[in-house]
Amino acid sequence: MPRTQEHADRYRDALTALAAATQRPANVVNTGAGYAIRVDFEFNRYLLASNAADGLTDAIDDASEWRVSLYQGAADGTSDELLATAGHAWLVDAFDHAFADIRAEGKWQAADASFDEFNPTNDQPAS
Repeated sequence: MPRTQEHADRYRDALTALAAATQRPANVVNTGAGYAIRVDFEFNRYLLASNAADGLTDAIDDASEWRVSLYQGAADGTSDELLATAGHAWLVDAFDHAFADIRAEGKWQAADASFDEFNPTNDQPAS
C-alpha cells in the first residue's frame, strides 16, 4: 500500500519549510527505493530531500542527517543528472548548502520571470 500520505503527515513541517524556501509546492513521492520530498523547478530540474539512505525514515526519534540533492531531468530516457548534493542535521541548512554549491559551480539556470516582477517598484500608478 502506498505510504505517501503517511509520510506527508509525518513530515508536514519539512514540506512546509521547503515550500516556503522554494516558493513552490513540496510533495512526498515514491522514488522506487523509498519515499522522499520532491520540489519541481523550471527547466526539468527538481530537488529530492530525505533523512535516511533509502528515503524518509519511519523512526520518530531518528536523528539522521538530511540529504538534499538537485537533479537535471533527462527527456531522452537516460538517467537524470545529479547536479549537487549536500547533507546537514537541519533540512534547511542542507537545502542552503546544496544551492550554494550548484550556484558556485555555475550549474543553476534562473527562470526569466520572478514572483515580484509585476509589482511596481515605486508608489506611482502604472501608466
